[in-house]
Amino acid sequence: MSYPVTGEQFLGTARVPGTGPARTAVDPSTGETFGPEYRDAASEHIERACAAAELAFDAYRAVPDEQRARFLRAIADELTNRTDALVERAGRESGLPAARLTGEVARTAGQLRLFAETVEEGSWHGARIDPAIPDRQPLPRADIRQRQVPLGPVAVFGASNFPLAFSVAGGDTASALAAGCPVVVKAHEAHPGTSELAAGAIAAAAEATGMPDGVFSLLYGDGPTVGGALAADPRIQAIGFTGSRGAGLALTRAAAARPVPIPVYAEMSSTNPVLLLPSALASRGADLGTAFVGSLTLGAGQFCTNPGMVFAVEGDGLDAFETSARKAVEASTGATMLTANIARAYASGVEKLSGHADVQVLATGAQPTTASGGCATLVATDAASLMADAALRDEVFGATSVLVRCRDEAELIALLRVLEGQLTVTLHADEADHELAGRLLPVLERLAGRIVFNGWPTGVEVGHAMVHGGPYPATSNSRTTSVGSLAIERFLRPVAYQDAPAGILPTELRDDNPTGTWRRINGVLGNH
Repeated sequence: MSYPVTGEQFLGTARVPGTGPARTAVDPSTGETFGPEYRDAASEHIERACAAAELAFDAYRAVPDEQRARFLRAIADELTNRTDALVERAGRESGLPAARLTGEVARTAGQLRLFAETVEEGSWHGARIDPAIPDRQPLPRADIRQRQVPLGPVAVFGASNFPLAFSVAGGDTASALAAGCPVVVKAHEAHPGTSELAAGAIAAAAEATGMPDGVFSLLYGDGPTVGGALAADPRIQAIGFTGSRGAGLALTRAAAARPVPIPVYAEMSSTNPVLLLPSALASRGADLGTAFVGSLTLGAGQFCTNPGMVFAVEGDGLDAFETSARKAVEASTGATMLTANIARAYASGVEKLSGHADVQVLATGAQPTTASGGCATLVATDAASLMADAALRDEVFGATSVLVRCRDEAELIALLRVLEGQLTVTLHADEADHELAGRLLPVLERLAGRIVFNGWPTGVEVGHAMVHGGPYPATSNSRTTSVGSLAIERFLRPVAYQDAPAGILPTELRDDNPTGTWRRINGVLGNH
């Protein structure tokens, strides 16, 4: 089946062209533009999308769990059917290879199916029942029952570095839809055609499964204008965002300045430090150097989990690691970056870092030959310099990392205590390092949302236990995750029902529990 792109937005079930400034996609490999033309949403389109989402909310939140799960699975199926079209278009718009994008389509469909299973399983309702105790002394206890309810319409901002898994049909959209929230997506300017194809999959699934009109809309436009209008609209009740710290903080400020503030779940910046503990470094320093560069250069360093800093205590093992890493960086080839703006920002960040008086450039990769390319860079400094100058700790979005030499374990721990919040921190530790690792763990728990042992941070498994979040500024809210089934909780809030008549109680709170939902009754968890 053919899936043409037309340059239109989705306002509920209606496909409507924008009327604002015109944009076309750009091939970052060549710098060439290609159609169709996409025009930004006007204020009337934003109004229609938000009004449709608000109108759909009560109907959608009342959709039975099994029907909502069918909707999520139908989106996954529609995306899978469009794999070839998505891979071809996303490849032209992002410069990413077909194999990576094919895997990303599968991941996007997989996380939708995970949320379908989560919705059906039912524990996300958070059902709690404290039955009445009318003869309790000195005062009787009322019958109190609690469940989670959806917040309302959610605005989702597509990400540049994952045109599928963190964009139109990605994790923020999937988790919001799973929670019972209609979604209005602002497409990322870098991949308009990919966004239209993914939106078409959601729209087709909504129609096939009988979802209310307005459960999903897609708008085009820039962040300050269209994104700012979405963040300010009183019908939007939460925001999901993946991108730069500057844009994430702007959204957070806009949401906080509203007459009624709303939560912003923004994943922003992280340097994902890697710790090479002494025994592991001594026994396998060279192998670690090669593997580190593989993680650093994956996706041209444009994952949010590429390792941007490496910490180790000076010694022979560190020398072996450094020699190996230098060779691997020098052997790396230039890679196409996602956009010309990202490539320029990367080059500027590398130049600033490399020109610092306390930084030594260890190795650079081959210069790129594409229009928006970047090459890997490895630099080094010492712990004292990194602690003294916060600018050395800033994220450089791309395949650049700072090797930080520490005098001893005490200096390593002191360095960890001055770092900003991170998405990940990685330890390479042999058995002889476990005592030190145990002492580091409380420090690392305060630092990051995911602690990786003897692996690499790139690659985020989509499952029930995953945390893709962390203390500020890795995210705007460290209590949540944007990946995994726990992400549904971002778009829910608790409501208690006191002495409610049995006949009007929500299904999952009724005494007979017709859906078999897992609940806490007097604090005891079970499907009673």
